[in-house]
Amino acid sequence: MAHRDPSRPDPAESAWWMLWFQVVTDLFRGIGALGRELRQSRGRWLVLSLPMGWLLVFFLVPFLILLRISLAEPVPDGIPPYAPLAAFNDGVLHLSLSFKHYLQLLGDPLYKDAYANSLGFATVSTLACLLIGYPMAYGIARATPATRMVLLVLVILPFWTSSLLRTYALIGIMKTNGLASQLLMWLGVVDQPVGILHSDIAVVIGIAYNYLPFMVLPLTATLMRLDFTLLEAAADLGAKPLRAFWRITLPLSLPGIVAGSLLVFIPAIGEFVIPDLLGGPGDQTIGHALWTEFFQVRDWPLTAALAISMLLLIVVPMLVFESINAREAKPAADAPGPRGGTP
Repeated sequence: MAHRDPSRPDPAESAWWMLWFQVVTDLFRGIGALGRELRQSRGRWLVLSLPMGWLLVFFLVPFLILLRISLAEPVPDGIPPYAPLAAFNDGVLHLSLSFKHYLQLLGDPLYKDAYANSLGFATVSTLACLLIGYPMAYGIARATPATRMVLLVLVILPFWTSSLLRTYALIGIMKTNGLASQLLMWLGVVDQPVGILHSDIAVVIGIAYNYLPFMVLPLTATLMRLDFTLLEAAADLGAKPLRAFWRITLPLSLPGIVAGSLLVFIPAIGEFVIPDLLGGPGDQTIGHALWTEFFQVRDWPLTAALAISMLLLIVVPMLVFESINAREAKPAADAPGPRGGTP
């Protein structure tokens, strides 16, 4: 019978020790990976908490305050000039919600015209900014780095002065005896002074002039990332410049077009100063209606209903647009690649 050498370890015992060593090692590795994941997640949550907290404090909370005021009854002589929504009477909580201000917005043609005018001014001004800003952005993107820097400074140079001062300068240009009228008379286009001040075209010019950089800058950023060798390849394949623009440049610049259009359209729809200074007496806009109801009539619930309705008028179509785009982009992302696999 063979005797085991005491100086040599038992193979079975060694196998058990190796198994437990591997288990403990994997356990500590898993704990370390979990700790790293938690630290990374904590960092991500910390980064996300800053903008989410900003939106919570400066968007969601004011929105809820406006919603609360819009459902209250007006009290013109009160401080604040609206009744509370909830009140205790004999130990019973009574809620008083009023939707009459929203019904008033739907039934009063004054507010319908204000919404229509604001949408019209914002839409036409956005299109004007796009038609003027796209060639500017394209030229800036194709320029040399030194020239591009100078052109970008010229684009943002109007921001160094107040929008109110620039709007007052437009009054001096567009009035009857203004610079534009004198230039037209000097060129022989007209025989007597003309002015476009206090008209719809003056409002569109004012909004387009003030918001044009918001269209040019995102378009420039998008076009600078465009691979212009694609245009050279299209020219080598026989495509004319106009066809190459419609098939290559325009589709690839759509993100900049959408971003610039939103940056112009959203603030333009609630613009108050420019239509008030450059528009006519019949150019009632949402911004003017808000100012009148808040400061003159002191009907805060109706003003809050106006503001919330305008917000929904802007946000709901944007959400629908984003939902449609996401739905169309998902099948393209899930489509198999050219060899049968995912790209």
